[in-house]
Amino acid sequence: MGRLDRRGAVDVATAVVVALVVGYAIIDPPGPSSWWPAWSAWPVAALLSFPIALRRSRPRAMLGLACASGVAATVAGGVAAGAIWVSFVPTVLVLYMVASTAPVVWSAAGLVVCLFAEVGAVLSFYAQVLPGLAPSASRSELPPYWPVEIGMIGVLLAAAWAIGTAVRWKRDTTARLVRHLAEAAVADERRHIARELHDVIGHSMSLIAVKATVANHVADARPQEVRAALAVIEQTSRSTLTEIHRVLGLLRSDDDPEQPRRLQHPGQPHPPAPGMADLPELAAHARSAGVEVNLTVREEAVLPPTVAMSVYRIVQQALTNVITHAGPTRCSVTLDVDGREARIEVVDDGPRHGRPPPTKHGGHGGHGGHGLIGMRERAKMYGGTFSAGHRPEGGFRVSATLPYAPASAPASVPTGVPTGNSTPT
Repeated sequence: MGRLDRRGAVDVATAVVVALVVGYAIIDPPGPSSWWPAWSAWPVAALLSFPIALRRSRPRAMLGLACASGVAATVAGGVAAGAIWVSFVPTVLVLYMVASTAPVVWSAAGLVVCLFAEVGAVLSFYAQVLPGLAPSASRSELPPYWPVEIGMIGVLLAAAWAIGTAVRWKRDTTARLVRHLAEAAVADERRHIARELHDVIGHSMSLIAVKATVANHVADARPQEVRAALAVIEQTSRSTLTEIHRVLGLLRSDDDPEQPRRLQHPGQPHPPAPGMADLPELAAHARSAGVEVNLTVREEAVLPPTVAMSVYRIVQQALTNVITHAGPTRCSVTLDVDGREARIEVVDDGPRHGRPPPTKHGGHGGHGGHGLIGMRERAKMYGGTFSAGHRPEGGFRVSATLPYAPASAPASVPTGVPTGNSTPT
C-alpha cells in the first residue's frame, strides 16, 4: 500500500470516528433534542463527516460541502442545542487540509466564509428552531448558549487555519531549502571540477612550453627532435583545447572565490591526477573496509587524462557510498573502454545482517549527501548519461557513460628519437 493509500485509509477511519461522535452528540445532547427522529442522527452524522474521507483528493470542494452540510443541518434543526459546535468539527478538519495545501489567500477566504456561515446558522437556530423544541428532561450543566457555540466553532476554525498555514509554510520553506542546497551542491561540484581540470590544463600548457623551448633551441642541430616536439605540442594543444571548450560549456560565469593554484615551473614535478592505474588501489582500500570488491577493467583504448580522472572520481564516490551505507557487503565494479566512451557500473548486494537500507541509499541525492549530484555532473560534463537506484533483487546500482573523442595520433617519429618529457641537455 502506497503512502497516499495509507493516508486515505486514515482519513476514512477519522471520518467514521467523527461520525460516531457527531451522531452521539445529536442523540444525547446537553440541551433540548432535535425534533427529528432519533434514527436520523446517523445519516446526518454520516453526511457531515463524509468530506473528511476525501479531503486530500479534493480539499476545496470538500470544504464547501462540509461547511454547507453543517449550515444546512443546523438551520433545519437536524442538530441539538448545546452541541452544534460538534457538527462543525468535520469543517474544521477539512479547513486544516485546505490551509496546509492551498495558497494563503484562498485558505483565508475559506476561513472567512466558514466563520460567517456558522455565525448565521447558529443565530438562525437559536432564533427559529430552539423556541419550538421540547425542553430537556433533566437540567444540563451546560445550558444552550449561542455565544459559547459561536465562540467554540470560531476558535476551532481559526486554530485549524493557523496550524495548517504554519505546516504549509514549513513545507514550502523546506522545499526551497532543499532546492537551494541542491543548486549549491551543483555549483560547488562544478567549481571542484574546474579546479581539477585547471591542474590538468596547467600541466599540459607547461609541457607545451617545455617542448616549444626544446624545439627553439635545437631547430638547426636536430630537426628530427623538433618534429617530435611539434607532434607532442599538437596532440597536447588539441586535447587541452577540447577540455577548455567542455568546461566553458558546463560552468557558468560565476566567479570562484578560491584563487587557483599557480602553474608549476616546468622544472618542478607535477603531481599526477588520479586515473585508471589507481583503480586497483581504490578497490584495495574498499576491501580493507569490509567490502568484497570485484574489479573488472576492459580497456581497449587509452583514456584522456581528464576522462580517466572523472572515471576514477565516479568509482571512488560509488565505492565510498557502498562502504558507508551498505558495508560490509559484496560489490562489483565494471569498466568498459572501447575508444569512444567509458562505461562504468558499480553494483552492490545491499547491507548484510538484515540491516535495512537507507531510503535514498544514504548520501545518494538526499539526507545531507551530494554523492549522486557530483557523479551526475561529471557524466553531464562529457555529454554522457547517469543513473542510480535500488535493484529489485536488493542492493544499489550506479551506472554512467562518459563519451569522449579519441585523441589525435602523434606524428610518426623515427626510432630512437626521445619524445614526451625530454629536456634539453
